[in-house]
Amino acid sequence: MKKLALITGSKGGIGSAISSKLVADGYRVIATYFTGNYQCALDWFNEKQFTEDQVRLFELDVTNTAECALSLSKLLEEEGTVDVLVNNAGITRDSVFKKMDAEAWKEVIETNLNSLFNVTQPLFAPMCEKGNCRVINISSVNGLKGQFGQTNYSAAKAGMIGFSKALAAEGARSGVTVNVIAPGYTATPMVEQMKPEVLDSIKNQIPMKRLATPVEIADAVGFLASESGAYITGETLSVNGGLYMH
Repeated sequence: MKKLALITGSKGGIGSAISSKLVADGYRVIATYFTGNYQCALDWFNEKQFTEDQVRLFELDVTNTAECALSLSKLLEEEGTVDVLVNNAGITRDSVFKKMDAEAWKEVIETNLNSLFNVTQPLFAPMCEKGNCRVINISSVNGLKGQFGQTNYSAAKAGMIGFSKALAAEGARSGVTVNVIAPGYTATPMVEQMKPEVLDSIKNQIPMKRLATPVEIADAVGFLASESGAYITGETLSVNGGLYMH
């Protein structure tokens, strides 16, 4: 039996790389997509040339607590216990705080932070019962250092780190590790659409003078998911080219 990995935000730039990495490492991947977006998810599935044995597309609104509880309980019945959970779903609604409306705040907190409860809670007890499982949460350098115009995003990404440390303490005795990866600026399609002068400005702030590749983030996930990462828990792995050293 292949080990099972569930990835939220699976078809974004980083999510796609994580999906491909875990498939290459022999996992069966449950790739979530937002409610009603099946065709978009199917196009991604075909573009990546996955097979149904490798990847199962799974409709899930990570902001809907009741839907997650119901859908994930059915998934457990059909597929068995999830061995690796990667909470990667995230959005931005950037604005200076003086002009930020409540909706922009709530949308980011719901998707980036509350989703951790919604998705992890139904899966965590079975993972503890099985043992030797992994929860890997994708935060951000901006959750560590803050970022102008991103009070909502920075708050959510910082909250992921506190959540992960507390959950790591609960999962440790059962051999369930909980860790965070905090990427810096990464060369995803969304980032690469920025104006060249803005991208150059960002790269000049990074000691290594380049963006991360999505594969580099995915490789960090692969390491934490592997047996080599079995004794690491409650930690935040920064993959940011030296952008923020602390």
